[in-house]
Amino acid sequence: MTLAELKERLESLSPTAIRFVARMVDSLSSPPTAQLSASETWLTAVPEWIEYFGLALSVHHGTTSEPLAQKGFEAVFRNACEAVGWDVGEPETQRFLDLTLRRVDLPERKLSLKSTAAKNVSRSTAHISKLTEAAWVQDMRTARERRDRTLEPFRAYAAAVDAMLRAFRKGQEIPVRYQLLEIPTAIFRSLQDAPVTAFNADGPTAPVEDRRLPPACRSTGQKITVKQIRLSVRTVRAEWQMTGI
Repeated sequence: MTLAELKERLESLSPTAIRFVARMVDSLSSPPTAQLSASETWLTAVPEWIEYFGLALSVHHGTTSEPLAQKGFEAVFRNACEAVGWDVGEPETQRFLDLTLRRVDLPERKLSLKSTAAKNVSRSTAHISKLTEAAWVQDMRTARERRDRTLEPFRAYAAAVDAMLRAFRKGQEIPVRYQLLEIPTAIFRSLQDAPVTAFNADGPTAPVEDRRLPPACRSTGQKITVKQIRLSVRTVRAEWQMTGI
């Protein structure tokens, strides 16, 4: 769209619509400050992607104080990829998989996208509150049954790379920072070697023996959670400081 075409469209808007557009323009005029990981990655090597995502956060908070949540994160991630010419195909229907990214310069990437805006988000560790539903947990009666059923979804999940967007906020205010993480599923491999005794409890916690990023998975209630994923430079991809809002 040319500037002349944009001007013509703006002149046709109602006063209410003009006020709405003015609010969006005001949000876009103060985009969040992006901070990238020290080492360049497949994602941060494309500044246009980072800029688009930051502008999308600005537009989102031009209308609401609520953090960008799961569905919004998926939409913005997909739109940012398309904006820089990456092929993301149709929305995925496969379990765990949200997006398949194809670029001519990189191998295909399968992504499972998650988000969190929980209170007291840790700066040093990440927490996946629900890797998958697990209504069967309460029906397992032996440690071996619990072990087999707990490890099953991790095997299915192994082909995906988990990307997480975290919102840091105080109380119910607009988030002060967004953080994009990439958590390689390779850290879950050692779960397959966990002893049966680790699943003795009704809600077992199994350690992941990876010294770089040692989390633990837990089967509890109706879901499987992953906690204490320690962060490193290769995990935190980018941060957006929302001081401009």
